[in-house]
Amino acid sequence: MEFSVKTNFVVGIRESIIAAGNAMRVEMEDKSRPISEQDLKRGKVLGKNAPGTGHANFLHGIVVNFELFAPLYMWKEIQRYHFLEFVSSQSTMHRLTKFDIKSQCVSDTDEVILSRYQELLDNYNNYIAQENYDKRQSKKMWRTLVASLPSGFVLGATMTTNYDQLRTIYNQRKGHKLKEWHKFNEWCESLPYFKQFAFGEDLDINLDEINSQYMWR
Repeated sequence: MEFSVKTNFVVGIRESIIAAGNAMRVEMEDKSRPISEQDLKRGKVLGKNAPGTGHANFLHGIVVNFELFAPLYMWKEIQRYHFLEFVSSQSTMHRLTKFDIKSQCVSDTDEVILSRYQELLDNYNNYIAQENYDKRQSKKMWRTLVASLPSGFVLGATMTTNYDQLRTIYNQRKGHKLKEWHKFNEWCESLPYFKQFAFGEDLDINLDEINSQYMWR
């Protein structure tokens, strides 16, 4: 298995673009109204501001739900982000002995390591299949399995985040050594109007599409 990311849905584009003008309003506006060319212009201008300045906070409201399959060596880096949240993930604690370890690891994982891990896994499964096995010994064998799992093991999770967090990730990881981060950034670029609003890029925006779409899939 290799790295992959798939969008489930994106919501809040229209509402967030309208909300971007709240600071200049005496009365709050109905977020269900159609957005105008002025709204779009404001969103693109705000998106040009550097991350962390607070000027593009409307990006917090554009919510993305997605499926992510990433190796453990990447998950360690993913989990540093505060607004990249787990909805739910596969669990090695619950299902480790049920996985086909070789097919669950990236192709770069060393075959010797995979072979040794499969041996440990088979030994554990054979041991607990015996009647009246020693539970203390099984716990010791289990801890060895958990501690020895290759970092190339791919874990799947349903995640949620927003355009502002993705903008930060994109900027921080665009020159990263891991090819997986480059694929992640390519996925970010595929999200509806991400470049226009996260970076203020001068690309076409279909006003009618944004006004008619509640949810992108």
